Amino acid sequence: MQQPSVNTSATTSRAVQLESFGGPEVLSLREVPAPQAGSGQIRVRVTAAGLNPMDWFMTSDAQTATRFGLSLPSGFGTDYAGIVDQVGDGVTEFAAGDRVFGGALSRAVADHVVIDVAGTIAAGGDAHHTPDGVDDRTAATLAIAGCTAAAALAVVTPGPSDTLLIGGAGGGVGVFAVQLARLAGARVIGTGSATSADALRALGAEPVAYGDGLVDRLRALAPAGVTAAIDLHGTDTAQAARKLSVPDERITTIAAQIDGITPANGANAAPGAIEEIARLVAAGQLRVPIAASFPVEQIRAAVELQAGRHVHGKVVIDL
Repeated sequence: MQQPSVNTSATTSRAVQLESFGGPEVLSLREVPAPQAGSGQIRVRVTAAGLNPMDWFMTSDAQTATRFGLSLPSGFGTDYAGIVDQVGDGVTEFAAGDRVFGGALSRAVADHVVIDVAGTIAAGGDAHHTPDGVDDRTAATLAIAGCTAAAALAVVTPGPSDTLLIGGAGGGVGVFAVQLARLAGARVIGTGSATSADALRALGAEPVAYGDGLVDRLRALAPAGVTAAIDLHGTDTAQAARKLSVPDERITTIAAQIDGITPANGANAAPGAIEEIARLVAAGQLRVPIAASFPVEQIRAAVELQAGRHVHGKVVIDL
């Protein structure tokens, strides 16, 4: 993708915004005043924004949006990558022209995003230097999915003696979870549809079909037993793991809560987790399949594709 020129004096910007909460049909690309970096902040000229299920889930209705602190008019998207084009007073960690990536809750699909250097994804945004060898489309997929996968693995701590079951292994978080678990030495079995089998094998997982009969299929595939489980979709994988006598402390979920099981949240990922993932990508030890990329003008089509839950890998918006 072609890098945009850095224009530190830009006064207008494009941003995907919502005037009402709902589905892809409420997303509009609008011209807005360009945000300006203040003290302790940087402004990033965004070149790519990665989509996640949380993006459209958070903005699907007013009640859910309120839980995440969103109000109208709202921006859209959280993962971003780009180039620093303004640096506020007191900032020493970044300079204009630096390539960066990170997350800015529900405002990343825009030409410019202002980030608090001391912030978090949910409060002020966060930024990390993009390593050489990692392109912007890939960097724009790392923050939410990478941190969530790292947090999930930290709960179940897979190692060489483990057979780890990952439910929904072909999705955006699964791409990272499978590969990180394999790098830790674990055997990985991933649930998915029949059409995802080849993609799962390419990541290093042994595919198994989800749905009725899952427990029996797992017993046949892993007669010595499953020792840990991560449910990236709902509760079916976690419940199957319990039936296979996996102890609750070695099961985690990201999209549902089950009494006795510790859920994983990307906000709780260990310090440095996302930098380590970026380093692994740069070193060629972890790859991120990009299922599709769309120009920002096609944001509705991109969200419809991603929300269909049948893409194998990540969906990225080019700006």
